Amino acid sequence: MSIISTLKNILEGHLYAGSDPALKLILITILICILLLGSYMTKKKSCGVYLIDFACYKPPDAQKVTKQTCIENLKHMGVYSEEMMRFMRKVLDKSGIGDTTYVPEVFLKKDCDPCMKDARREIEMSVFGSIDMLLAKTGVRCEDIGILIVNCCVYNTMPSLSSMIVNKYKLRDNIISYNVVGMGCSAGLRAIGLAEKLLQVHHDSYALVMSTEGVTESCYLGDVRSKLLANGIFRVGGAAILLSNRPSDHHNCKYKLIHTVHTNGSSSDDAYKCIFQEEDEAGRRGIEITKDLLKVESTVIKSNVTTLGHLTLPLSEKLKYLTNTIARKLRPTANIRPYIPNYSKSVQLFLPHVGGKPLLDELQKNLGFDDTAMEAARMTLYRFGNTSSSSIWFELAYAEAKGRVGKGNRIWQIAFGLGFKCTSVVWHAMRTVGVDEMNPWTSEITEFPVDVDCGDGPLPVFFEPSE
Repeated sequence: MSIISTLKNILEGHLYAGSDPALKLILITILICILLLGSYMTKKKSCGVYLIDFACYKPPDAQKVTKQTCIENLKHMGVYSEEMMRFMRKVLDKSGIGDTTYVPEVFLKKDCDPCMKDARREIEMSVFGSIDMLLAKTGVRCEDIGILIVNCCVYNTMPSLSSMIVNKYKLRDNIISYNVVGMGCSAGLRAIGLAEKLLQVHHDSYALVMSTEGVTESCYLGDVRSKLLANGIFRVGGAAILLSNRPSDHHNCKYKLIHTVHTNGSSSDDAYKCIFQEEDEAGRRGIEITKDLLKVESTVIKSNVTTLGHLTLPLSEKLKYLTNTIARKLRPTANIRPYIPNYSKSVQLFLPHVGGKPLLDELQKNLGFDDTAMEAARMTLYRFGNTSSSSIWFELAYAEAKGRVGKGNRIWQIAFGLGFKCTSVVWHAMRTVGVDEMNPWTSEITEFPVDVDCGDGPLPVFFEPSE
């Protein structure tokens, strides 16, 4: 007779009917302990996932442009009206972007006519540049990489980007590879989540995650304001990340993965359509950003952050939040302000996707972080612009270059993008991390932070679709 059947019979009184009640209780207790111990012993423990290192691609200085140069280049293309050029100038002036960002080589040519060859050239420079640095930093052999995940939203070619990497580095023929497309700026952290799941199944493995974006093919050549924003804030960049589940890497990695939280708001029509690629009336393709973005962002991020809070916040903060929620429910007319938990008590570094200045302002207001906590994001936006899914890695590189990553620190990365989706990842620093020669900030970190002057007056209403 099985243990479960025996326990069931004891509880129903079929066995030991004439036994002493105290003996029954002892036997039941012993059997319960055996069941719990058996459950614990048979439960499959999750593998630790470690971040060995990462590398951010910094383009050549020849691709560096000022905001004024961007305007002049767009004007030289001869497809935009004077009204659209004035609008773009206002957007750039208020964007939080500085005068040292990078654009694709094709946009610096006098006769700019982007084609697939130019788009491939941009991607190859970003992808190969990042991976070359990562392999040099870690010393990991290509034949030891068992998992490859590449994410890129706009640029989608055949063969896939993952195949391009396998071909370039002659990765092994049984490599597990994925190509993530169409998921926007949150895709980089979603790729980390996917790698985490795969590393639970494929033991003793390295996983290479490549996050990049194709700016060349995102350029909009029309006159619809809501589609012009991508022309102003997106810049060239990429990051390669090496993860491992090998127990031996516990001692030589930078970070250990603690939590991943994914939120998908695509079931809402407003969320699904707030960032949308489509053609305008003239058949010119572009990425439209609608007036619903800030509202959708707040809703989806709130859901994601609430879930993360249950996992990371100390009990004292949870109790304060619960007490405040109950009080507002019981006294709806009392105008009690919602309590914003102090997330700095659970994480030491906050690294949100840079998005743009309006998005960072809204995020800071809703989560209550101070200017110091937002420094890495604002400086990354100023120095490199919005490099899409790789921007959070430029932020972590900034924190490392500033010497702000101490052993035991918790680092919270959060990224959000079209769909509308949001992903949070929390890392635990396994050691104190400093700047290295391949950090993109190394040669200029002493110049930061800087004051980002966006001028006076309100932001232009660039989220409102044109009539």
